[in-house]
Amino acid sequence: MTLYDATLPMREGMITFPGDPPFRIETFFETRKGDPFNLALLHMGTHLGTHVDPPAHYLEGGATVDQVPLDVLVGPGVLLDLRGQSSINRKTLENAPIGDARRVLFRTDNETLLGAPRFREDFTALTEDGARYLVKRGVRLVGIDYLSIEQYMNPGAPVHRTLLGAGVLVVEGLHLRGIPPGAYEIFCLPLRIEGADGAPARVILRG
Repeated sequence: MTLYDATLPMREGMITFPGDPPFRIETFFETRKGDPFNLALLHMGTHLGTHVDPPAHYLEGGATVDQVPLDVLVGPGVLLDLRGQSSINRKTLENAPIGDARRVLFRTDNETLLGAPRFREDFTALTEDGARYLVKRGVRLVGIDYLSIEQYMNPGAPVHRTLLGAGVLVVEGLHLRGIPPGAYEIFCLPLRIEGADGAPARVILRG
């Protein structure tokens, strides 16, 4: 059994989606100042780093992060190596070894962008016909290695709306560099924040 951590470490200065609040951590209690224990205060958005998009992220009345079923978040899936692809469309997915996987993760050229000091708008993204194809195949969770699964500033956000409207959970900001493609048991555990439109998640692959 091999375990891989597919979670982007949180740190001050990490990239965020344009307009989102940056990550900050500041001391609140500190033993060296006489406090009985150490405790820090976190400042962050619900879509920071490795995180999930539940339907409520785009859809009025959609399920919030605490309402996502555990059998969507945990179970068998596949990691696809799609490096070299400028986009992930239906044709790309038809030629990929998805099999009957219900959880699909994309490792792309985005992996070199996650550590960059600034957000890049030319990241590899899923197309609308690719999203429809995944829905048709019965995929329940789809993840990618950048801060959005959809092309930057795509009018109307059709990829998100197609996936989330079909109840497909979106996982963004995966740290997949160095993880071999193949079949895995996927554990995607977002913070259980009541009524939230998203939440950071710890994502582990077991192969």
